[in-house]
Amino acid sequence: MNTEALLIFQKNAELGKVKTRLAAGIGEEEALQVYFQLCGFTHSIAQQCEMSKKLYFSNYIEGDSAGYGDEYQFEVQTGQDLGEKMSNAFRETFAQGFERVVIIGTDCPELSPQVINQAFAELRHNDAVIGPAKDGGYYLLGMSRYLPGVFEGIPWSTEQVTKLTTDFLQNNEHPFVLLPVLSDVDYEEDWRRFEQKLRKFKTMY
Repeated sequence: MNTEALLIFQKNAELGKVKTRLAAGIGEEEALQVYFQLCGFTHSIAQQCEMSKKLYFSNYIEGDSAGYGDEYQFEVQTGQDLGEKMSNAFRETFAQGFERVVIIGTDCPELSPQVINQAFAELRHNDAVIGPAKDGGYYLLGMSRYLPGVFEGIPWSTEQVTKLTTDFLQNNEHPFVLLPVLSDVDYEEDWRRFEQKLRKFKTMY
């Protein structure tokens, strides 16, 4: 059995419900198309990695999910907020016998297979690994043991997410590693920086 699992958290692609901060600048229709491109890019990166993959949709498993490939296990996120949803996903995956688990979203156009592989390598010697985003959140979180406290008391979607997460790990003496700081796409200026790179993924998913 593969002992490593990559979890991908992905919102169902619904007009007006994805990339809402981006939509404020470019409109809901274009924001939805950007979301498709970001998802396409993310899955192109994930498919270059060898570990098991679980795709967690926000509300329901999409009918065309077969297009993602045989390597994916499909799930639906459960919980009241992002922290509880991620916590449940980690708990379930560790309960299935996996020893190293990493979660990513679909917002980081600087993500690479090398960064994901580095995360799993660091988990061989650490309890956790974090990929900090420039906005203060994180684009990646990994654990080699289930640490529910990582998700408690965090004001999600704020610049405090990474700091408070590392504070918890330090205060509870859990060894961890920080990966390189990368950018997310949240606002129009973010999108314009990566537009050319992501255009080719428009029709992949």
